[in-house]
Amino acid sequence: FAMLLHAEVKSGLQIGDYADAFDVKDCSSAQTRGKTLCYRWVYGGRPVVAVFTRSVDDNMVSLAKQLQAKLFENSNKQLRAFVVVLSDKPKKYEGQLSELAQKNRLRTLPLTVFKDAKGPPDYKIAANAEVTVLMWTGLQVQANHAFAAGELNAAAIDKVITSLSTILE
Repeated sequence: FAMLLHAEVKSGLQIGDYADAFDVKDCSSAQTRGKTLCYRWVYGGRPVVAVFTRSVDDNMVSLAKQLQAKLFENSNKQLRAFVVVLSDKPKKYEGQLSELAQKNRLRTLPLTVFKDAKGPPDYKIAANAEVTVLMWTGLQVQANHAFAAGELNAAAIDKVITSLSTILE
């Protein structure tokens, strides 16, 4: 019954939308740590998973670890992914993300910060979305998952990981 009262969060670019360029500060990649760059541009038309989050909790770490595993499994399909922490105080996250990446061996999954809690304007990240996961290929969004605070759990993560098939065919 409680589920009926809870409106589904709608956040981010919708299926069919074009993924525009935006800059983030890399906090974890060996080659680009500390640099500002655009992963949407770097990854081009490849299949990409972009995770926008406003918190870094255990479920977010679990999602990151599962994405890292999928990057290895699908390297032949050129799968790419990156995590973007949206914050008005990005410096607060830089060290934390670097440590997190090392501790969890997130070698090919960049953990980045975007210096505005609202996110890149063109991406329409909803204020009530704690986590928004966008998947695109050829720069066109193929899947969108949005979660309010506390909604990203094991079942939600499984749903996200399962939907990778939409960009890997």
